[in-house]
Amino acid sequence: MSELPPVSDLLALAVTALGGTERDGQMTMAAAVDHAIDTKEHLAVQAGTGTGKSLAYLVPSLRHAVRSGRTVVVSTATIALQRQLIDRDLPRLAEALSTPLKRTPRFAILKGRNNYVCLNKLHNTPPDDPAEAELFDAFAISRLGREVARLTEWASDTQTGDRDELTPGVSDRAWRQFSVSSRECLGKSRCPYGQDCFAERVRTESAQADVVVTNHALLAIDAISEVQVLPEHDVVIVDEAHDLVDRVTGMATAELSPTAIGAAARRCAKLVDEREIDRLEGAAEAWHTVLDELPASRWDELPDGVSAVLAAVRDAAWNARTALGPQGGTPAQADPDAAARNLALAAVEDVHDSAVRALTAFDAADPAARRDVVWLAADEIRGTTRRTVRMAPLSVGGLLRSRLFGAATVVLTSATLQSGGSFDGLATTWGLPAQSSNRPDPAMANGAQAPSDADAIRWNCLDVGSPFDHAASGILYVAAHLPAPGREGLASSYLDEIERLITAAGGRTLGLFSSMRAARAATEALRGRLSTPVLCQGDDATGALVQRFAADPQTSLFGTLSLWQGVDVPGPSLSLVILDRIPFPRPDDPLLTARQRAVESRGGNGFMAVAAAHAALLLAQGTGRLLRSVDDRGVVAVLDSRLATARYSGYLRASLPPFWETADPEVVLGALRRLAETRP
Repeated sequence: MSELPPVSDLLALAVTALGGTERDGQMTMAAAVDHAIDTKEHLAVQAGTGTGKSLAYLVPSLRHAVRSGRTVVVSTATIALQRQLIDRDLPRLAEALSTPLKRTPRFAILKGRNNYVCLNKLHNTPPDDPAEAELFDAFAISRLGREVARLTEWASDTQTGDRDELTPGVSDRAWRQFSVSSRECLGKSRCPYGQDCFAERVRTESAQADVVVTNHALLAIDAISEVQVLPEHDVVIVDEAHDLVDRVTGMATAELSPTAIGAAARRCAKLVDEREIDRLEGAAEAWHTVLDELPASRWDELPDGVSAVLAAVRDAAWNARTALGPQGGTPAQADPDAAARNLALAAVEDVHDSAVRALTAFDAADPAARRDVVWLAADEIRGTTRRTVRMAPLSVGGLLRSRLFGAATVVLTSATLQSGGSFDGLATTWGLPAQSSNRPDPAMANGAQAPSDADAIRWNCLDVGSPFDHAASGILYVAAHLPAPGREGLASSYLDEIERLITAAGGRTLGLFSSMRAARAATEALRGRLSTPVLCQGDDATGALVQRFAADPQTSLFGTLSLWQGVDVPGPSLSLVILDRIPFPRPDDPLLTARQRAVESRGGNGFMAVAAAHAALLLAQGTGRLLRSVDDRGVVAVLDSRLATARYSGYLRASLPPFWETADPEVVLGALRRLAETRP
């Protein structure tokens, strides 16, 4: 193919065709991404809201894919961004660049297999038994029945089988009646519906695409498993990269509960000898008994009596797995129980592997050398307590270094990649060497092991800034006069402060709280004190609440973590963002406290490397909700006085946009009143 136009020309053409405005940061980022692809050096780019970063990485990606014939994978953390890329950005870009690229670029979206209807399960597999919490809940059972009936009708008409196209959606419990995981799948060659399989059709299309859009979870599965999930590719773009470590950690976390063991036993019914089922059920009961006697906490070693029960669970699962026979041993057409057998195999293998992982997690005598963190969690589900043992990797840096950065050129981008003014905090959790000369050892972050010189990975970082004039458009108000937050909930002085701020703003407030308990308490207290409406996360689906909030400027919306990162409301409906406290991780979070301890064991500052870095990124995400367009104006009010007084406050403020700062409440109240007078 003849030489294609440079990225600068293609980006200018794309921006014009899409009716946008070319920005310096966007061109700078596009050139950097193009350079990274050409030199095969990894790149981290912080690009503020409004930069147009999706075009800045899509244009060089499309150019590279068309020129080289290789696929580029774009991974995101949220469904909203996937939809933006697939439904808006890529179709318009493909059309705008078809002439200069000499053909129309192809693109596809690739999700996990369990996001698609399984035709074999739809037609040949009986429904799952009710969940334990639903056994005597008539409402839950009738709701499930209604959802299953609607799913059955939809499945007969859908062209894609994609869960995201089912509106309104259904519960996970209902969806599981019609979907399978990759381990439960019979495989295209063995399945009687293999030729018509929705998931297989999508994978075939993605193999022919120039750009494949996926999510961090599938990217993690591709890195963790020995089975290739993504098509062959040489470049990966990781958007919303601040979430990468958490998503990969989530996918690499295993759990073992009595419910899961019992479900595996039920899966094996009629497929193996009853003695094997009895052994599994007995193991489930023993596991329930031993966990019920233990407190929910992190385990530094296996508690007394746990090892013997885990061994019994392991052996019962292995015997059942052996009795079920090898996976794929008989064509599905010749085995009427093939689908049920695969579901049973997947269930008992999960139980077996989790038991083995828990048993071997403490093999290393030195805790610093252990790869997994193990803890007993007590989760409240519909009024009942479910006790589960979880095993999560202490660090995923080594995994990402070898399986992601070692396999392709990677570009990581987000509006928030720096903490304390440096990229090093996140970089070391990704398994990359820190770049600062005066930095702590890379092993300091999240327990990650430092790469040896032979394993050194070259990468660059870039902050392309923001199109917003933060100092002229926004005020950062730290309520330094308030007492430091305590554990007893919101003090009356906090509620008084929130009331004054919202009244001055005339509503128009997004309240970001560190817990749902605090969000609900503030909602209940202020609904009786304010003349403007207050919505609370959980009153309705989050998307519906955000729409109601955006539609009525007098409305305020209170919520917790997902709102810190997921709200995009430009315009007059949002003038004030309130943060009740610095979002440090919970002191009893077993994984983060273990990571802090690992940092300290190597001589580092665990609080700064883990807790403060975690808080800095969330603060940057939360404060980033205020300015979503160049015309937005408003105030970010942090009610936690520690942001002004604590020794780490400078580090945290260095992670935030450069707003004009004040601690004077009268200045802020006056600014909010003036702003309210100018807004409809």
